[in-house]
Amino acid sequence: MGQSVMGLDKPGEIGIVVVAHGGLARELLAAVEHVVGKLAGVRAISIDPDYDRQAKGAEIRAAADAVDDGHGVVVVVDLHGSSPANLCQAVRGPAPRHILTGANVPMLLKLAQSRHLPLDAAAQAALVAGRKYIDGRELGSGEVRA
Repeated sequence: MGQSVMGLDKPGEIGIVVVAHGGLARELLAAVEHVVGKLAGVRAISIDPDYDRQAKGAEIRAAADAVDDGHGVVVVVDLHGSSPANLCQAVRGPAPRHILTGANVPMLLKLAQSRHLPLDAAAQAALVAGRKYIDGRELGSGEVRA
């Protein structure tokens, strides 16, 4: 949609790494970029069924290092407790980094729009948005099903 580039070309923006099963990370990033435009300082990592644990851990760590301009990184994972989530433990270290699980488009949109904020505030805003925009309604009755 938009042609502007939101990313590390602006001082003080956090990096983002999206990690998910199969091609989901790429598709989540594509959906977000469809709304906000091309994003710099963002990487998508796919975890395929035949992945090598050491190689993927190193790939995730390298991606986090590549998008970190000193303001921190948020790693967003599709499923809490999953293999991708466990692999993301490789990004922990002295650099400021947060891991959010339960990736969805609202979470990533808010994170993309909050990259100028301090790391803790951006991660919290993304977490709130990710939860806020989950809803379910039974067709015809209007009842919320939780």
